[in-house]
Amino acid sequence: MLKKSLLFFLLTCSPALIFSQLKTGYEIGVTINGLKDSTIYLAYHLGDKQYIQDTTKLDNNGKAVIKGNQALPHGIYMIVLPGRTYFEILMPEDQVFGISCNYKDYINTLKFTGSDENSAFVAYQKNWGRMQENMSNLVKRAQNSKDNKDSTSLLTLAQNDQEKQMKEYLNNVISENKGNMLATLVRAILPPEIPVFSVPAGVRNPDSLKWVMNYNYNKDHFFDNISFTDERLIRTPILHAKLNAFFSNVVIQAPDSINKEIDRIIAKCKDNYKMFQFVSVFLFNHFRTSEIMGHDAVMVKLADDIYLTQKADWVTKEFKDDLRKQIELIRPNLIGKKAQNLVMDSYKGIFVSLYDVEKEFTILYFWEPDCGHCREATPKLRDWYEKAKGDGIEIFAVCTTAEKEKWSKYIEENKLTWINGWDPTRASHFDYYFNVQSTPMVYILDRNKKIIAKKLAVENIGSFIENYRKYFRQ
Repeated sequence: MLKKSLLFFLLTCSPALIFSQLKTGYEIGVTINGLKDSTIYLAYHLGDKQYIQDTTKLDNNGKAVIKGNQALPHGIYMIVLPGRTYFEILMPEDQVFGISCNYKDYINTLKFTGSDENSAFVAYQKNWGRMQENMSNLVKRAQNSKDNKDSTSLLTLAQNDQEKQMKEYLNNVISENKGNMLATLVRAILPPEIPVFSVPAGVRNPDSLKWVMNYNYNKDHFFDNISFTDERLIRTPILHAKLNAFFSNVVIQAPDSINKEIDRIIAKCKDNYKMFQFVSVFLFNHFRTSEIMGHDAVMVKLADDIYLTQKADWVTKEFKDDLRKQIELIRPNLIGKKAQNLVMDSYKGIFVSLYDVEKEFTILYFWEPDCGHCREATPKLRDWYEKAKGDGIEIFAVCTTAEKEKWSKYIEENKLTWINGWDPTRASHFDYYFNVQSTPMVYILDRNKKIIAKKLAVENIGSFIENYRKYFRQ
């Protein structure tokens, strides 16, 4: 592709890598008119990153040859020019070809010799870019004319017609390039065609049912045009983005829903080692950094099913040992599990038990008097509690510091009337059972002490409980 990879416009794309071992090498003649005595690079996509494969220097006539004795994995590569500008090329089966362009207008002057696939690739990019630009202009015009009903209606029809033309063009590219890499890449970016569902008469919530039908079809067919045995997709900006779009925007962000889809996708690539590795690494990195509540359950699944087994032979023993420790801290406090009982001394000088709290909701609050974030959060929580404590709510607060005088003084000065637990020796192992590595930390438990939320900001506790009562209380 060119400097702005045009495949990115239809869907977010993703990297792919093929590890097929070919016997012949690669030899790419490069001519950049208007550029001389400059270093250029051959780079490739892998995941959402790019890496340098080879380096060479243009001579005084702007010519160079990039070559190696071993064939490169197939995929989309980049010729990187000075100033970090670049254009993209296909690395197909035949890796002996020539490239020429003008430095100041490489997008419009790019030509290939000895590579029909790359010539078709360039033509595709130019046509697709024009179609994308036309669609973008129609969208802008529609936005600017949103107060004019007649114009909006006409522009909507024009957008629908343009979308139809774009789909037809993509399908024609696939048909005309059947059997080569370009067809595979274009097919991979096509979204599923969702049929128009008819809802039976008399259904109470027809819109909701239609949404569910559309959701399930899109989810079940999202990867219809992706082959999870085609390693070429690993070194393109396609597979990574398709996976990211699916697990970020398509699947409902509940652990049970996500884990079910993980099983389905892993089953598709389990017999292809490189694809299995790529997908597994994507999933691990995606959910390891997720800030969505409950996604730690997905991490536990990935660890149990893949990373802490013999399947992930690409990671070291040290990595596995560290991951195992992390998972064992997460496992006891997953959402949906019953919270471990905590029994400890309290500010009132009597032992208190978490399980003795008989309220509809219990807020488990870990804090410290000297914690800067706690100084902001604790007064907010206190003010909310004073209004909500008569409505089936209790707070079981656990101070994580061993400095009793500071703890007592803070309770008195700030008039904290909730249950103030005290366990300086951590005999209850609250730090293990609730993975307390920083403060403040909030858990919300239901009447049966099942964990229903964790790591919420204190200002979000009230709205969470309100919504839980509305949608989930049985």
